[in-house]
Amino acid sequence: MTTQADIRADIQAAHDRIAPYIRRTPVVTLESGALGLGFPITLKLEHLQATGSFKLRGAFNNLLSADLTPDTEVVAISGGNHGAAVALAATRLGVKSTVFVPEALALEVKLARMRHFGAKVEVVPGSVKDAFEAFEARAASPGTLQAHPYDSALTINGQGTVAREIEDQAPQIDTLMVSVGGGGLIGGVLGWYQDRIKVVAVETTGTSALAQSLAAGARVTIQPSGISASGLGAASIGALPMQLIDRWLGDSVVVSDDDTRLAQQRLWDGARLVGEPGAATALAALTSGAYVPQKDERVGVLVCGGNAAPDWFLT
Repeated sequence: MTTQADIRADIQAAHDRIAPYIRRTPVVTLESGALGLGFPITLKLEHLQATGSFKLRGAFNNLLSADLTPDTEVVAISGGNHGAAVALAATRLGVKSTVFVPEALALEVKLARMRHFGAKVEVVPGSVKDAFEAFEARAASPGTLQAHPYDSALTINGQGTVAREIEDQAPQIDTLMVSVGGGGLIGGVLGWYQDRIKVVAVETTGTSALAQSLAAGARVTIQPSGISASGLGAASIGALPMQLIDRWLGDSVVVSDDDTRLAQQRLWDGARLVGEPGAATALAALTSGAYVPQKDERVGVLVCGGNAAPDWFLT
């Protein structure tokens, strides 16, 4: 297995590589009581990236690490955020992009974002597995570059750059709540922090591939469903992220769809911030009481994306 130092060095190299192309998103600390919590909380506002999510980091790290030509077609699979990120990165670097979207996870607000940034979008009928098969078939064609959403070292290292930023901006935190889909984000966060802080994985009941895998002692496959499925709806945790999770994960929490809506309502009421369901999932661990910090534990939440209708939590 790659050494601890090598993993951090790879994330640092990714940070240096992508820095000219991404935003260094801000951190804000809210006072005790602001979100109905009895303690202050630090938020990393990654939903303010150019495409509205952290996924831009992994997308640029993939593309900038490849030998692109004007004829290259970048191929991705996504419920929306990874696809938008690949589309923008490809457009800025002068190549074409195609994104395969599982029909069950397709939301018009996210399809529109992918098209807006320049991708050709192909909605695949059937399950997430069907969409992956279509994606892999196209990615095997000559002249294509596969940009995997989570099970790739380049993707994981790119996502890990957000943790490097958080450590610079909020060195005081002891614990970081991170929403989990296929594991690319939490894999990157764990790769950077390792055992230096406690990292808590948060999923909804309908997207709990990680929690179910931890309970089973092996990676399992699920059919994602529920409010966060378009952002966190991986059918299974990637093999590479799982190695990092097994090595360094601090805790795993599962919340309900109702918990997620309430968390987003609290975020709006207390900070006038709107994140998508997948981002509110991490906060829901705290607002629902599923995770209760110890006295004086300094907690951060990664607000990972904002690609949703602005009133989704009011309906």
